[in-house]
Amino acid sequence: MKYMLLVCGDDTADDSGMTPVEPWVEDLGDRNVRLHGHRLARPADAVTVRVRGGEVLRSDGPFAETKEYVAGYDILECDTLEEAVEAAARHPVATIGAMEVRPFWPMDDEEEGEPEIRALDAELTDAARERDVDRIVACYAPDVEAFHFTTGLEAHGIDAFRKAMEGVFASVTGPVIREVLEFRVRVDESIAFGHALVRLRGTLAGGEPLDDVLRVTTGYRNAGLRWQIVHEHVSVAAVNGEEGS
Repeated sequence: MKYMLLVCGDDTADDSGMTPVEPWVEDLGDRNVRLHGHRLARPADAVTVRVRGGEVLRSDGPFAETKEYVAGYDILECDTLEEAVEAAARHPVATIGAMEVRPFWPMDDEEEGEPEIRALDAELTDAARERDVDRIVACYAPDVEAFHFTTGLEAHGIDAFRKAMEGVFASVTGPVIREVLEFRVRVDESIAFGHALVRLRGTLAGGEPLDDVLRVTTGYRNAGLRWQIVHEHVSVAAVNGEEGS
């Protein structure tokens, strides 16, 4: 189960004797307990936003004036609450401030993201068969970074990616059959990573057959209510012990 660990500092506390946090981060990261986290700027840099009667009210500073404040956060994945509490107790800030351990709201399997990502991959298969560049591009984020073996170049951003896809389809005639031979995906709250073997079949513009097995590594980002591809690296999979590129 995932837990949010809120690291609460105290303006009146003396942190001169506090041990460094890096060993804690490294240890929990090595054990796959700490998934990610970050420090936050000081409360003086916060902006509090309220809407009253349709008017946006903005005030500089934190929601509540207090000597204690949230200095950072960590996302933990633990089997039990007791394990999360033990990890929180080992955090250096626990000796001068406080650590709030809060479970994530429980989600069922349909909310975890994997079904949506597999549906996104199926959309790529359908769009390739229809040679629909617009549908393919819609699966990618505006700031996508992609490398494709056919061009040998990296595409930085959605415009460059669209141009690369148009070049790919210009090199083939008729439908492109995309067959997913293997697909593994690991989903976190807002990011996911996929590893796939994909077979592409079709006919090149010169009449020669296209039949390649590709290794595809994909990074996904949760863009609000849908997932998009933000990183993609495609290479020719190993054939007879040799890896293509």
